[in-house]
Amino acid sequence: MSIDGAWEVTIDTPMGKQQTTFELASDGSTLTGTATSADESGPIKDGSVDGDGASWKVDITTPFAMTVTFTVEVAGDQMTGNAKAGAFPPAPLSGTRK
Repeated sequence: MSIDGAWEVTIDTPMGKQQTTFELASDGSTLTGTATSADESGPIKDGSVDGDGASWKVDITTPFAMTVTFTVEVAGDQMTGNAKAGAFPPAPLSGTRK
């Protein structure tokens, strides 16, 4: 599995669907990259890859400051998983490699 590349991701949050673009690159079990949404852009942190799965965190400031933890599975050019933002329940996500 290769998670490398640009991904268009939709997160189904309690505040509605949110669009984010991830630029991801793996090096062994380490994952690095950036996250870009309509409101902000920043680096991912604590990224890791394990087989078809991956996880990482993104610090956001909008609508308020918190860390969002992403846990995903990749199959070809499709990504599924969830995003856990602060005290909110996990929000399902899906994405497609650009």
